[in-house]
Parts: sequence; structure tokens; C-alpha cells
Amino acid sequence: MPRTLSGSKRNAAHLVSGLALTLSVFSPAASWAADPPVSTQWGVVSEPAAPANICATLSATLQSTNGSLDAVDADGKAPHPDQDRLQAAINACTSGAVKLVVGDGAKDAFLSGPLTLKSDVTLWIDKGVTLFASRDPKDYDTGEDDCGTANDSSKKTCKPLIEAKDTKNAGIVGEGRIDGRGGSLLLSGDNAGKRSWWDVAWQSKQGLKQHAFRLLQINGGQDFTLHDITLMNSPNFHVASDGLDGLLAWGIKILTPSAVYTKPGYACPEGTTPDKLTPATCFTPDTVKNTDGFDPGQSSRVLLAYSYISTGDDHVAIKAGGKKPSTQMTFAHNHFYYGHGLSIGSETNSGVEDISVYDLVMDGFDSPNGNGLRIKSDPSRGGKVTNVIYGDVCMRNTRYPMVFDTHYSDKAGNLLPDFSGITVRNFKYMGSKADGGGYLVFRGLQQDGQYLPLGLTLDTVQFEGKQPAILGSPQIAANEKPSYAHITLGPGPVSFADALKPDVAARFKVTNLMDGMPADEMDCSAAFVPFSSVVEGAPI
Repeated sequence: MPRTLSGSKRNAAHLVSGLALTLSVFSPAASWAADPPVSTQWGVVSEPAAPANICATLSATLQSTNGSLDAVDADGKAPHPDQDRLQAAINACTSGAVKLVVGDGAKDAFLSGPLTLKSDVTLWIDKGVTLFASRDPKDYDTGEDDCGTANDSSKKTCKPLIEAKDTKNAGIVGEGRIDGRGGSLLLSGDNAGKRSWWDVAWQSKQGLKQHAFRLLQINGGQDFTLHDITLMNSPNFHVASDGLDGLLAWGIKILTPSAVYTKPGYACPEGTTPDKLTPATCFTPDTVKNTDGFDPGQSSRVLLAYSYISTGDDHVAIKAGGKKPSTQMTFAHNHFYYGHGLSIGSETNSGVEDISVYDLVMDGFDSPNGNGLRIKSDPSRGGKVTNVIYGDVCMRNTRYPMVFDTHYSDKAGNLLPDFSGITVRNFKYMGSKADGGGYLVFRGLQQDGQYLPLGLTLDTVQFEGKQPAILGSPQIAANEKPSYAHITLGPGPVSFADALKPDVAARFKVTNLMDGMPADEMDCSAAFVPFSSVVEGAPI
């Protein structure tokens, strides 16, 4: 069942970042057919094909129970029984795929510690198979004996579960799952039997630094592919890249926490979550800290398409805190649920440009921490963010539908954030049961007499029912006015235009280019898809 968005007639053939749009998100029931190609800044990209060459086929020898493997390794004697044979098969493969399949007696699970991928090799996790992560912190520790704890050190002391370093043409594919087991109790160290990875992460609310592993880290290299795979329950970020040229993520699903660690609808009983109990017995997206979904940093030619993300932090966080800019990224035909937004930042000091987002559906489930479209930074890590275009967006139940904020924190410095050339076009907000029209934050920079105004165009932006409150800070209680911004309206209508008042003192400028023509209503009626129809056993 296709979803067709219908923007205003004046924009029916509009271009996003110079690219003609093909708007067609297909429901899971139609997933048997290949998804249509996606237009990007670097050309038309098609859905990846399955690897043609199989180097090795490995059969599962472990059996999960209701999506959990905790009964298998409870004694701590064999925390990663499959690690050696998996790594050996990857090392022996020169070009092709290492395929993990269901074993005799419907055995469906592999259990491993850290794995390293190599060039021209793909890890293929077949349908019905789950690669579970070891819950022994010693398996990930880099030698500091800090992994699995929280303390005052900012040093990264945990290896990722899967790492690709300076690879070419590597990837992870298949309809199976990778499960980081973030809510399972640790097996060694100071927190053995006392805390899970997510309990450790919650200690960051007490001012400590958590030491937990990422599910997938890609450092450098070219042309990494993720296709159809489900990533879930990571202790920390799910997918992160640094300095990568070419990242294709097509049809992936990111879900944290899964049904194994929660209740249907995330209706955890009172007193069971990490803010109330240690170790917690139930988790929600709002209590699994720093579990970003998809974080491309200092990377280029990045495409996330036809994917589904629900997690406890940013759905996407485009970072640029290194020596290279983040550029040429497309996010097309995606569905986002719980999370802190399709974000740029907070590190933007090496620059972010040429970002295209289109055909996006977001349902925030009225989380108090929910964000939609967000660009965030501060003077300690800011830089130039420009040529960012969001088009054809359906959104509901998201407390902050738009946040463009140069003061994400109070940290001081001389790396000044400068956001300009930002466009939101064909955007429809369906309202929130908890927050009505929600809150919009527009705040450019003023520091020591230097002004770097937010440059934002709003074109055909419609909020149903109650209109949003326009703020200058995400701190609602402060009720700050928007400031240091140049907002252009039109040519399509903006439903809350009357609330955008120029303010000379705050250097808040509004240019009205709306032509008075009525907009054809965007049809979001079939846009919202339950996550449980995409991933079996999802709690929403």
C-alpha cells in the first residue's frame, strides 16, 4: 500500500537539493517487491542486491527463548562461544559473504564478542537468526578496566561489537538481527549481576561518564552497505561512522528497547525503570540513554532509505567534530518513532552541508523528550551548517517538531555555530495529544557583539488544530522569544505565520513572500505504520 504525499501545486515538481522527488513509501506488506531507486546528490541509487558469492555458511548452535539468550550464558563460563569461528570465517573470506543460518533443530542464535570486518567481505545474517552480543564487559575492554562502569573518565574504553576500519566494499546484510542486550545484567566487573549496560548508562544522569560498547563502528574506508538488517538493544550508539566515503543503509530497522526488556506500549510498572530501581526490570525509550540510531560523522555520500528507527536518543545525528566536513547525505522514505530527532550536531565545527531529507514520517508517541527536525550546537563545538533541505514531512505526537538552536548547551568557546540556507518545505503536523501544536525553537547566535543569524525558509508548513508555540529555547518554562534569526515565509502558506513577529531588539527578522494561493493538503492519512508490522515483537 503506497503512501503518496501531495504538496501544493506550486511545489508539485519542486526540487530538494536539486533532485526531483519520487514519493512512495511502501508498507511492510509490499516489501517483497524491490523498493524504487532513490535520487541523491551523487546519482540514482538502487536497492542493494544479495551477495553473489558465499565464502562460508555457518549454522547456529544456540537457541534463544522468547528473543532472549540470558539463560544460555547465565553462569558466565562461555560468554562468547561463537566469536572465534565467526572471526575465522571472516578472515578466510577474500571476496564474498559469510552467511549465518538457522541450525539443526531450529537453533537460531549466535553469541559473540567483538568482531572485525574486512574489505570485500559481507556479514550475512539470514532471516530467523540473531547475532547476540556478549554481556561480559571484559570482552570489550581496551585495557583500562573501565568497560561496564561509569566514572569521571571521558576516555573511550570499550571496543564495538562490530568494527570496520579502512575497509572497501564491506557490509552487513540479511533479514536477521543483531542484539546488543543492553538490558541484560553484566557478567563480570564491579557491576556483575548488579547492573545492565543501560543501568550503567543511567548513571550519566548523576554526572558520570558511562563506558559501554557501540553495536557497529565504521572508521574510514569506502562504500559500506547495510541492507535489511535489524539492530536492537545497543548499550550505546547503534551505527556510527567516522571519515567514511560511501555509506548505504537501505531497509534497516533500529529498535531499542525491544519487547524483551519492556512491556507492550512501553507501559512499565511504576518503580521498575532505571530512574527508580537498580537494576531496572523494565525499560522505555526515555530511560535508555545515549542509544543513538544512525550517526554518520565526517562522512560523505551517505544514504539512509526505506528504514525504521525507534530509540532512546537521536534517530539520526550528523556529526562534524573532526577534520573533515559531513556532506552529501540523503535521508529518503524513512519512518521514525520514539527518539530525539533527525539531528545535525551537536559537533558541527568541521562543517555540515548538502543534506537532503524527504518523504519522512515521524510519530513521537508524545515522549517528553521527542524532537523532529533538529540542528543543535554551541560555541564550544560549532561551525557552518548550510544547504539543508527538508521536504514532504508528516509528523505527529512530537513535542518539539522543529528545533534550530545555536545554544544547545551553556558551554563557552570560540567555535561559533552558523546555521543558514535551511529550508523546510511541504511539512504537515497532525498534532499531539500531550502538547497540542508542540514547540518550535528558533535561536541564532550572538556572542561578544558578533551576530550569526539563523537563516531559515518555511514554505508550505501546516499545523492542524492548535498552532505551535514559538520559543527561543527548549526550556519551555523560560518562554524565551526567538532571536537572532532571519525567517523567510513562502511562497506557500505557513499556518502559524501570524505568530512570527519581527523584533528589532532580538534581531528577529521575518520576510513574508507568501503568495496567498491555497495549498493542496498533504495526505498523511496512510503515512503512519505501526513498528510491530515491520519488526515482529516490537512493543509499539
